[in-house]
This record gives sequence, C-alpha cells and structure tokens, in this order.
Amino acid sequence: MDTLSLPAADRFDWWCDTVGRGAAPTRISSDHSADFVGRVQMLSAGPLEATSMSFPALESERTPGLIRRSDPETYELTLIVGGAMGVTQARREAALSAGDFVMWSSSRPYTGRGRSGPDRGQSQGIVLRMPRKGLPFPEARVDEVLATRMPGSEGIGAILAHHLRALFREAPRLGEPESTRIGAATMHLAYALLAQQIDAREYPAPEARGAVLLACIDAFIEENLADPQLSPHSIAARHHVSVRTVHQVFRQRDESVSATIRRRRLERCRSDLADSRLRHLPVHAIAARNGLGDPAGFSRGFRRAYGLSPAEYRRTLRDEDRAKGPDAAEPFILDGPWR
Repeated sequence: MDTLSLPAADRFDWWCDTVGRGAAPTRISSDHSADFVGRVQMLSAGPLEATSMSFPALESERTPGLIRRSDPETYELTLIVGGAMGVTQARREAALSAGDFVMWSSSRPYTGRGRSGPDRGQSQGIVLRMPRKGLPFPEARVDEVLATRMPGSEGIGAILAHHLRALFREAPRLGEPESTRIGAATMHLAYALLAQQIDAREYPAPEARGAVLLACIDAFIEENLADPQLSPHSIAARHHVSVRTVHQVFRQRDESVSATIRRRRLERCRSDLADSRLRHLPVHAIAARNGLGDPAGFSRGFRRAYGLSPAEYRRTLRDEDRAKGPDAAEPFILDGPWR
C-alpha cells in the first residue's frame, strides 16, 4: 500500500489510520503531513504478524490515555532497515540506525521518532508483533531490554535480519502450508534473539532448535549461492552438525536441501537475466556467478523450471521492454538496502 495512490490531502490521515489498525494506536505528527509519502506492506504467516514500513520524518507517541483506551498487549520487535530512528520507553532511550533491532511494549507509554534527510533517505523498518503472554520468558526479564539497541550485524541478530528481508521479498510466492512453517520459524528466531539479550540459557527449547537451525541454514545458503562447492556437506561443516542432521531438518519441508539450492540458484539467475544492468553478461556468466558452472546443465534446468531456455527468457523480456517504450515506469520494490 502506497500513499502516492491517494490525493496529497488524504495521505497523512490514511497513514495514521492504517498504522493504527496494524499495531497499537499512537498519536502521529510530521512536518510532512501536507504531502506524506509512505509505504506499508503487511504480512500474516501462521503465528507471525509483521509490517514493513517506509516513511519520512515523524514522531509517534503512545500515551497513557491511548493505552487505557486500547491495548493489544504486544511487544513490537523492530528491525531498522534504512534511515535513523529513536525510541524512548521505560526511562531508556535508544538511538538506532540501519541494521539495529529495538523493542517496545504496547502496554507502556513510548515515543518513536523517524529521522529522514538528504543524507539518510526515508526511515524504513520491519515490525514483528509478539503477544506479551505468548513469550517463553518472564515478562520482567523481557522488559529489561525495552528501548535498548540490539545489533543485527552478527550472530542470531544477523540471521534474523536476513531472514526478515528475505521473508518480505519471497512472501508473494509462498503457499499457505509454507507460510505457516516459515511464520513459526520466524517467531523462534525472534525468541532466540531475545534469549541472547536477556541471557536466557534455557532457550531455545528442544522443539525450537530445528526451526532455528533451518533458518540459519537458509541464510547461509542465500549468502553462498555463488560458491560452486555449496552442498549438504559444506552446510553441515559450517554449522557444526552432521550431514544427516541437515537432511533431517529439511524434512519439515517438501523440498530437500539440494533441491533448495538448485531452486534458489535458478531464481537468482532468472532475476539476473531480467536485470538491465547485467545485459552485458553472457548467459554462461550469469550461471557461473550463481554457482552453476555447467552451461548445458544450467540451460536444461532453467527450461524445466520456467519453460524457456535462459537465452529465450532474456530475449522475451527485451522484446517486452521494447514494446513498452522508453517511458515505461519501473515497478516499485522496497528492497534496495536489504539485499
């Protein structure tokens, strides 16, 4: 959903109403209210409720009066994707930039500030809503990390950040069973991040470890598709588990680990073939940069997956671009700083 589809005079009110319905109601103010440019994408996957947002500078305040009027009793775990933000709650204040996580509670007053500017661009974030009573930790322990910066550049934070970005990118392609499983895995990763922050050594519980390992492997596969040596054996070695364990965690899905690697490589190749910035690269180079060193095998696999050879697919896209003309608009994808 994009405010640019609305008259300028209606955009800010629409934003306030949409954000208020998607999370705990807040009082929002902005110097850009006369012509507010914001984008919202909402995602529901099994137990997961998440929102991706992009917006100019604003201030969002949850007051005691708003809490008394309506409280969903949730924690809001947020990944800062772009720009800079600040959060104040429970007598703590966090200054945040892209790559950081922060969390606040709908049951306490808080203030959030999104800062934008020529050197920062718009603020962008992904918000995970977690029921307060559903967390596997004592609330008092969790409240200790409210309005506290959590780094998303290493360890479980980096894995969760990568997972959330990929989730919003791939969500339109997921069926209902996949969505439910991915949603559960996302929540387990979020719990693992909180466990790290509050030093809860008892988590993850045994039933959650497979989901966390699977999400870690997904992130590793995504980052290493270009490596022709990527395999169940290299994945097992990197995660200090047996090859048998790798195959076991993938039994949660309808696709084996090897099939997942092949599919993601072909999807990455298809994306590269459609990228006008890579048109100077021959088809075999596109395959090689995504870990597929056998041109003939790549061509056969691509045709099985998409019904056209790689060269035919690229030619079809070029013909479509010519038919659209030079003034055809590029589609909006809120994906720039995430990849």
